[in-house]
Amino acid sequence: MATKVLVPRLGEGVDEVTVTNWLKQIGDSVNEFEPLLEVESDKVTVEVPAPASGVILKIEIQKGESAKVGELLAIIGAVGENFESVKSVEVPNVSKVESVALSESKDQKSVEPQTVTFDLRPATDLGFISPVVAKIAAENGVNLSQVQGTGLNGRITKNDVLAFVGKRKSGIVTSAQPVNLQPANLIPDTSIPSPLGTPDIFIKHTTMRKSIATHMVESKHTSPHVLTVMEADMSRVVKHRAANKSAFERDGVNLTVTAYFMSAIVAGLKAYPLVNSSWRDEGVLIHKAINIGMAASLGEEGLIVPVIRGADNLSLLAMARSVNDLASRARNKKLQPDEVKGGTFTLTNHGVSGSLFAFPVINQPQCGILGIGAMQKRVVVIPADDGIGDDAIAIRPTVYLSFVFDHRILDGASADWFLAKIKDTLENWT
Repeated sequence: MATKVLVPRLGEGVDEVTVTNWLKQIGDSVNEFEPLLEVESDKVTVEVPAPASGVILKIEIQKGESAKVGELLAIIGAVGENFESVKSVEVPNVSKVESVALSESKDQKSVEPQTVTFDLRPATDLGFISPVVAKIAAENGVNLSQVQGTGLNGRITKNDVLAFVGKRKSGIVTSAQPVNLQPANLIPDTSIPSPLGTPDIFIKHTTMRKSIATHMVESKHTSPHVLTVMEADMSRVVKHRAANKSAFERDGVNLTVTAYFMSAIVAGLKAYPLVNSSWRDEGVLIHKAINIGMAASLGEEGLIVPVIRGADNLSLLAMARSVNDLASRARNKKLQPDEVKGGTFTLTNHGVSGSLFAFPVINQPQCGILGIGAMQKRVVVIPADDGIGDDAIAIRPTVYLSFVFDHRILDGASADWFLAKIKDTLENWT
């Protein structure tokens, strides 16, 4: 008996997904619970397992197409089995793959599974290609399907293309193919002529990029953003980390500075609960739970914000372990949809790329977001203890803390009190 593969309910509020990759094709055998396809929802990629064993008889939703929860994705059955194509069905709110047995009818016609052959690395499946990479490839006649990517998730970087060109010039690469600039999201645009006659490059939006764009525009339209900045001396944090890093490693945890920032945010939110809130037309909703989102970069693909729930209940060790786990699974696209929802405040560490200041966009419907700049050694003035003696000059590791807040909820003074608490927590870490 054939089995329908339906779009599962992946999490609260997830009503639609985009098929990003079929791991099996028509005619392929599949075992029950074996990964069948990958779908993306709200910037999270999830594998959908097969609800039954058999052969793929039909694929209803193709790669790149969207489907709502309950829609038919594929049909699994025996070779030559009869089945009825159904566009969509109603399913209850469930958290696992639903399977529905298809009844056979005498007047159904026998449908043979159609076998489709796919190239494992066609030019239309190169992933995200940046304009810089495309330009270098075009100028040097490089077929990007021949280039081995070393970037995040196998992405082709500028250095990969330059290395390929260098090898070809030295004779290591002997079979140069004509340039092909038409991966899934990269299309030559001939509608607008360029000065040198070379067509411009049109990069088709990915699901993640469209999601980011929608959220950012909505946030700017929703709340009045205001920025306040303070400088924090990180000397005590640096010393504490150096003294405890080995002990944390014995527990299998990498003690990063991010864990200290997350813990300092917890202290600030506890001292000023109004920051841990959301605006409502009738009033301000102060959240009891402290769930802190941690922005994680996925390179040129975009970014994602996994959430550490119950952050106020975590020790520094537990916080560091959570940071390690979520960051690793974010980079490897192993997060679940619910792990990027429910945040009440967000941290973004833009300093990892060298940025000193930033004006982050609030992750709605939260009240604020904290940006961390690059840690640098700077000359600071150490005041005399008694206020009468001479001040001293010292070199200290410092960071700029950029707090962006919703001015409907917080005023300048209350925002500064919160940020000052974070600064004080970092500077007096014990």
